[in-house]
Amino acid sequence: MGSNEAGESLGTVIVAGLCNLGIALAKAVAGVVSGSGAMLSEAAHSFADTATELLLYFSIKRGSRPADDTHPFGHGREGYLWALLASVATFVGGAVFSVNDGIHTLRDGEDLGSPTLSYIVLAVAFLLEGVSLRRAVLQVRAESARIGAETGEYLRHTPDTAVKAVFLEDSAALTGLLLAFGGLLGAHLTGSPVWDGVASLLIGALLAWVAYVLARDNSSLLIGRSLPQPMEDRIERTIRRQPHVDAVLDLITILHGPKEVLVAAKVTFSQLATAAEIEHACETAERAVRAAFPSVTRIYLDPTPGQARAEPGTAAGHLEGS
Repeated sequence: MGSNEAGESLGTVIVAGLCNLGIALAKAVAGVVSGSGAMLSEAAHSFADTATELLLYFSIKRGSRPADDTHPFGHGREGYLWALLASVATFVGGAVFSVNDGIHTLRDGEDLGSPTLSYIVLAVAFLLEGVSLRRAVLQVRAESARIGAETGEYLRHTPDTAVKAVFLEDSAALTGLLLAFGGLLGAHLTGSPVWDGVASLLIGALLAWVAYVLARDNSSLLIGRSLPQPMEDRIERTIRRQPHVDAVLDLITILHGPKEVLVAAKVTFSQLATAAEIEHACETAERAVRAAFPSVTRIYLDPTPGQARAEPGTAAGHLEGS
């Protein structure tokens, strides 16, 4: 990850973490005073988000370390390990507590106190979560515009899972606040704790979904994921456009971090091209790919005879069949 991008992501995570910590403390006090299970679930939600932001902080700091002799491709994948732990924290610290509290409320009921403080805390929390979400949205829009992708497409495929985590968690937080408000209001208007218990269950289900999405994405990136097919197609077209290049037989991309991509390709060149022309064509193709895709940090082009594609016993044939 470049220093500017890492700084932006780190700033987004820090803002979200500070907002969530203040919100969590206020929700916990309001939940105890009002006796609202939904408010306590929301407090658990915010405490889990705070722990998540702390883990995401380590994810960015550890993952953005430069490559060295023992880690020639950098430390980007270590960032995904910390981000995976952050998704586990969201599930255990938020979803499990909320579901358990909801079941407890539905089974045993609760003593409802004054809701005034809870309403005030919910309003302030909504504003603070909105501030955090706004920063995440601005970064998502800037990054998607930089690579020429739709915002939704960027969120689905981005390898910057720290920003994606903040975006999803803040969106879930705003939805959870509305659910908590509905449960609290319904409980006080009807005198039934069922509204509060159902709100807690819904908040738990929402957090479980967020944790699942983040865990799935981070585990995929930790194992090693390729670029989306449209981006691979653009890289292939960029290589094919270079002088003396006849075809790209096989192309592989691997994400090693949010801004670290490896590209390897088997390329056929014109039969009349000299060794010097092929060498120059490889250098030109490398520069063109880096200019179009700044996140590509390593490019390996393997000049391969054209008939290699048709011969099942060749390396290229094995790659295409795998």
